[in-house]
Amino acid sequence: MTVSGTNFGKAAEDYGTFRVGFPESIFDRLAEFNVGTPDDTVVDLGTGTGTLARGFARRGCKVIGVDTDPRMIGEAKKLDRQIKVSIKYIEAKAESTGLDGGAADVVTAGQCWHWFDQPRAIAEVIRLLKPGGKLVIANFDWLPLAGNVVEATEELIVQYNPDWRFGGGLGMYPQYLPVLSEAGIQDIQTFSYDMDVAYTPEAWRGRIRASAGIAALDADSSRKFDADLVELLSTRFSSSVLSVPHRVFAIVTGPVDK
Repeated sequence: MTVSGTNFGKAAEDYGTFRVGFPESIFDRLAEFNVGTPDDTVVDLGTGTGTLARGFARRGCKVIGVDTDPRMIGEAKKLDRQIKVSIKYIEAKAESTGLDGGAADVVTAGQCWHWFDQPRAIAEVIRLLKPGGKLVIANFDWLPLAGNVVEATEELIVQYNPDWRFGGGLGMYPQYLPVLSEAGIQDIQTFSYDMDVAYTPEAWRGRIRASAGIAALDADSSRKFDADLVELLSTRFSSSVLSVPHRVFAIVTGPVDK
């Protein structure tokens, strides 16, 4: 995905390699909502490197990934080949996919809903869904806790990118709910849970290169940031494995009636 001031495409390889994507457990939780059952047709908006899309494809769903950046789609296809799943990708905006209406059992948006024009995206979701279809908005965010590697890394990001606005997050997004309700979407449910993700220092550096705060920088600033992050990790977080707390947060709506 390419958004104003942030070019994830230039970090597509890091994104595919180091952003661990959604844990397997989220698909088990979504199954409790009858989301992602075999033979479901799933449209994954803002698919990026396809982390949600592949999870549904592995469970027997027919999946269409939608993204504006061909470099991210290229990385997604490479990762698909590695685990031998077949996903159709189209280059389009979430707000105007060009797909046939009423074709999707489920529409998903993973780690991307904040980038969209939400009222227009919701209208497109309603158009895409079959009667009784469901929307899933999901996030999997690191948690900055006092003194941990996330907090220290976020402080460093802000030194290089003062305009970055995603630090200090709680990993929960109740602000999405009123917009959904105002669009007439009912039966909105949420769930969240926490887990740790293990990173080597090298993998953490790659993960940060693929974050919005660093993807917005020019190449020289990005290199300088990375050098400072190496210093930070070696002096304050010298373990060979970093245990990074994360939170899964998901909104499940529906069924959406036409």
